[in-house]
Amino acid sequence: MSQSRITSYDKLTRVRMGMSFPLRWVNSYMLRGEEGWTVVDPGPRSAENESAWEEVLRDMGIAPRDIASIVLTHHHPDHYGLAGWFQQRGGAQVWMSHAASEAARRNWGSASDSSGGAGFAQATIELYRRHGMEQDRLAQLPEHLSGFAAQVEPQPEISVIDTGMPIRFGGRLWQPVETGGHAEGHLSFYEEKTGLILCGDAVLPRISPNISYTPGGDEHPLRSYLDGLRVLGGLNVSQAFPGHRDPFGNFTERTAQLLAHHEERLDRMQGMLGGDPRSAYQVCIELFGGSLGIHQLRFALSETLAHLVELEDRGRVSRTEEDVCTWHSL
Repeated sequence: MSQSRITSYDKLTRVRMGMSFPLRWVNSYMLRGEEGWTVVDPGPRSAENESAWEEVLRDMGIAPRDIASIVLTHHHPDHYGLAGWFQQRGGAQVWMSHAASEAARRNWGSASDSSGGAGFAQATIELYRRHGMEQDRLAQLPEHLSGFAAQVEPQPEISVIDTGMPIRFGGRLWQPVETGGHAEGHLSFYEEKTGLILCGDAVLPRISPNISYTPGGDEHPLRSYLDGLRVLGGLNVSQAFPGHRDPFGNFTERTAQLLAHHEERLDRMQGMLGGDPRSAYQVCIELFGGSLGIHQLRFALSETLAHLVELEDRGRVSRTEEDVCTWHSL
């Protein structure tokens, strides 16, 4: 029954869509407005999620043409993936920030050109090779990275959100707040009069959002994320609706916790570099352990790189550019 997926709040419905371990589900949100229904972050495409959405819409008495818009916080497959499927079924307009649309094109290709993903995969593999990933792990990456295509096809046609202007959907007026670090052009949507925020993966309860250095993306992702956390922490949020886990109320406190978490990680990482120079991969394995599957290892190495770049920006470490790049503390 679809009811096990659905939780109703004040003029807001959460629908949980399945995804891979360890997160298990992603939160999609449905809001009804004068223009029709809006779905925020419909989830990754899979046969199971298509069936789940069909059941949810049937039980709620909603036809595909009643979905007027799909609003996306960012381009990652677990949020963006079903946008094109919804658009093809009912003609929904798909909205995201300009930076997020560019990241989607770079990572996954576009509605008219599907070649972008292959180039991104090759650049990712080369980035990890240059930062010390072992050959047996590098060999797992082509199959792993190619597996995301099925989660994001078909690609939607994108309408760009003007982040300097409020956007109206679901019968409510939202202020888009753009922050980086987790994903280029990530948007949270803040309703000032009620203090509600749809915060995607910018702020999550109990877990820290992954901050990744990726090829062709933000050159200073952790700096972008920390700056964004300070902006979000200054909002008067009464309740936050995140992309993962359950809605929560201690939003400002949570932003402060995440800021402290990353400062602690920076200190710990610099301490690892006090002896001989080390590759980012060596630092990653010491920090996160050597038993991660390739999916989690990719996140861990990209996060390690984001922190090393931030330490370098602060003048606390430096790198030696060789065939395999190494880092050492200053």
